[in-house]
Amino acid sequence: MTLTVQPHRESVGLKAGQLFIDGQWGPARDGATWPHHHPATGEAIGEFAVASAADVDDAVAAARRAFDSGAWSYSRATVRIQLLHRYANLLREHADELRALQALDNGVPLSFGAIYATSVGAAADVFDHHAGWVDKIGGQTLPPYQGGDHLAMTFREPIGVVAAILPWNAPFLLFAQKIAPALAAGCTVVLKASEFATFSVLRMVELLGEAGLPAGVLNLVTGPGDPTGERLITHPDVDKVSFTGSRAVGKRIVEASAGTLKRVSLELGGKSPALVFQDAPNVGLAAMTTMGAVTMGLSGQACVANTRALVHRDVYEEFLGAAQGMAGMITYGDPFDPGVISSPLINARQLERVLGYIEKGKTEGRLVTGGERLGGDLANGNFVQPTIFADVDNSATIAQEEIFGPVLAVVPFDTEEEAVALANDTEYGLGAGVFTADVQRAFRVARRLRVGTIGINGFQVEPHLPFGGFKQSGLGREGGQSAFEAFTELKTVLMPLGEELM
Repeated sequence: MTLTVQPHRESVGLKAGQLFIDGQWGPARDGATWPHHHPATGEAIGEFAVASAADVDDAVAAARRAFDSGAWSYSRATVRIQLLHRYANLLREHADELRALQALDNGVPLSFGAIYATSVGAAADVFDHHAGWVDKIGGQTLPPYQGGDHLAMTFREPIGVVAAILPWNAPFLLFAQKIAPALAAGCTVVLKASEFATFSVLRMVELLGEAGLPAGVLNLVTGPGDPTGERLITHPDVDKVSFTGSRAVGKRIVEASAGTLKRVSLELGGKSPALVFQDAPNVGLAAMTTMGAVTMGLSGQACVANTRALVHRDVYEEFLGAAQGMAGMITYGDPFDPGVISSPLINARQLERVLGYIEKGKTEGRLVTGGERLGGDLANGNFVQPTIFADVDNSATIAQEEIFGPVLAVVPFDTEEEAVALANDTEYGLGAGVFTADVQRAFRVARRLRVGTIGINGFQVEPHLPFGGFKQSGLGREGGQSAFEAFTELKTVLMPLGEELM
């Protein structure tokens, strides 16, 4: 029987999505809507408003009024702390509902949506963590360097109106990583959800209203990059853009920011390596961990997934055998089925893109397993088999470009020096995994890798740790103190203690 998700749509009670501007829900000015087709079935399951340039202008104006009023930006610390904690608790209470909405959005199965890094619980923890920073917004009081008797002081103040632009693949965590520090710092926000993951974000915004967030502090516009996103990133009254997504769009944001010198934070993907040494504690587990990150849950549509495996020749065949075994364990289908552990590709365009890379890979490496689109009951969905290419040269297209699909390129190496050189030989620098039992080697290699986050014999996301990349993987960091500071500006005040400063 051909797969359908329509019964789940009815049980969730999916409703048409609207814009949220200045505390009010409503349609786009021109009535434009976007039909959402489910990536696992191709079915049209809902629609939401497409914000025009005029709608974006309204949202930015509301955020500007809210910021300039000072009601939120200069509110007492306890007001922000209590609201953020209250919201975190609401997220936890509605976790099952939000996971179901995400399954209707991007096809991520409920089973994977319960794993911590992609869960509602992780998003709630991010809000709790940043609530703890609100009463720690501090500057310095410094002694005079020269001149008369005076104090030199610094203050951290909210940066202003923030445009926060989300991708579709992890709406819970990325909503939290942008919105929590922005609100904690006292900023106001215009949020743009991805057109491929809107319904879960609509509900998260609705819950913020239930938590008591004042009107205008957070506004939501929905729709594609043009016209919605383009107007938002070029708007002269936006002070900062925080974006997670493709490198091409990130470069466009940098260009657009030049006119008003907007502050910019970008997380732009990666081609993250897993370095598997001959002394790895468990080569089979290293292979399953690496292949699992490429195939489980998001089907490789994760920026930090280790889609390059650099493997020592002594354990090369053992790694390939275990990785192939892991590929055979991946299940696809109805995202509401607890036995399903991976998702379809997000849309037909991405499906064709991944299949194109696979065809290219057949000329650049040895196809070990996979490489085909799934048929049968799943023929209407964007499903691709877990795919492994062995004996790949690190300069090959499939080893250099971000495929964003369930494709692993395996590259052999002989020495530690070679492994580090291969790992760094890419335009990206987001993450890496190092598998070794030698503590000194683990630390030595980690220090030499030009990437933002490194897992030794494993990897996990934690709310208090900074996350971001080197090189073309982006600008800035999300998570922890560094994220909070990225939504503030430093101000210096000189206060004379005598009659004159100088």
